[in-house]
Amino acid sequence: MASSFANIGKVPELRRRILFTLFILAVYRIGVFITIPGVNRVEMNHVVTKGGSGSFLGMFNMFSGGALQQMSIFALGIMPYVTSSIVIQLLTVVVPKLDQLNKEGEQGRRRINQLTRYGTILVSAVQSWFIATYVESLSKGGAEVVVHPGFGFRLLTMLTLTTGTTVIMWLGELITEQGIGNGSSLIIFAGIVAAMPDAITRFLSGGGGGSVGGLTVLFMIILVVATIAAICYFERAHRRIPVQYTKRQVGRKMYQGAQSYLPLKINVSGVIPPIFASSILMFPTQIASMSGSRWLQEAASVLHQADWRYNVIFTILVVFFAFFYTAVQFNPVDVADNLKKSGGFIPGIRPGKNTANYIERVLSRITFAGALYLSVVCMIPALLQKFMNVPFNFGGTGLLIVVGVALDTVQQIESHLITRNYEGFSGPKGPRVGRRPAAGRPR
Repeated sequence: MASSFANIGKVPELRRRILFTLFILAVYRIGVFITIPGVNRVEMNHVVTKGGSGSFLGMFNMFSGGALQQMSIFALGIMPYVTSSIVIQLLTVVVPKLDQLNKEGEQGRRRINQLTRYGTILVSAVQSWFIATYVESLSKGGAEVVVHPGFGFRLLTMLTLTTGTTVIMWLGELITEQGIGNGSSLIIFAGIVAAMPDAITRFLSGGGGGSVGGLTVLFMIILVVATIAAICYFERAHRRIPVQYTKRQVGRKMYQGAQSYLPLKINVSGVIPPIFASSILMFPTQIASMSGSRWLQEAASVLHQADWRYNVIFTILVVFFAFFYTAVQFNPVDVADNLKKSGGFIPGIRPGKNTANYIERVLSRITFAGALYLSVVCMIPALLQKFMNVPFNFGGTGLLIVVGVALDTVQQIESHLITRNYEGFSGPKGPRVGRRPAAGRPR
């Protein structure tokens, strides 16, 4: 492991990408502490902390990296971009024009990304207006959060938060293009990791209700380690489908048939389903809490982590987005056609349509198992808080995002190392590509 970390410094491009990613994340974390003009951050911090980590404000604050309790220019975080991505991807399935753009290659994807950016600005403008209205309503309840309320404050807040979200979206795209890893996921990852020291302190102090016993701490440590191990196992697990290649002749040479396998990941969608599900469930709660409507607040009162209805809706959304995102990322028909063109077939399965149906059946079964695993991991904190009265401040969704994004980033680093003839973090990955035999040795 130590030699693998040392190898990172030997690849100039990889070293530059990692340093660039760390610099962008540092810029993002600095912006978290820049408060919107006219807001008392101390009072806002009290309001968010009083709500608890399981409340709507606590969830929103977690995804914004603690920017909400600072009432920062980055208070909306990356969630408007996620919401816009959900809407655009859903419309891609429904609207033929968007589906055609999605199949046009790089040019079509650029057009879809541009539409996603426009949608992000629109969602940010709507959410920021409701946030400004909500923050003003807090001053009427006794907490002097806004110094000078009025239409001017709402307009300034809307412009500031929308601009902040646009900057975060731009920073995420810079990380994706010039850094290492997925930019949007890393921004959420940085926010959750930055809040963990404070969450550990509040957990050990019992959330203000007295210190936690030693057995509870030991139980939580074992649970967290077991959860991380389960996440690592399921994120790396895949189903191998055997593939047999027939003999083929290229020029005057005859190549023997080879045996290989088609790896299908159990969780193709990664951490996207819980992020999408949380974003969907946060939006109506945000509208209800910031509109001041009593019947909307009563309808949204069920959207709480400790409520069984919230967990049922969350599980359904996670399963839906797991299948939806897998269908977007993996097309069994294209895979079957590529196997047929390359002379490959699955033993016992006819090439073509039968192969596509077989791959689709296998993919559906393992995707359902992966969706259930995501739901269980994300619901662990709610079950602990409700049935065992444990002040668990680490959200299952947050823990899943942290471990999933870390694994994905490490995998990309390994790919850069292996491409340049260095071993990855997991050790040798077979013969090193491009290494020439020494002089005098038989080839």
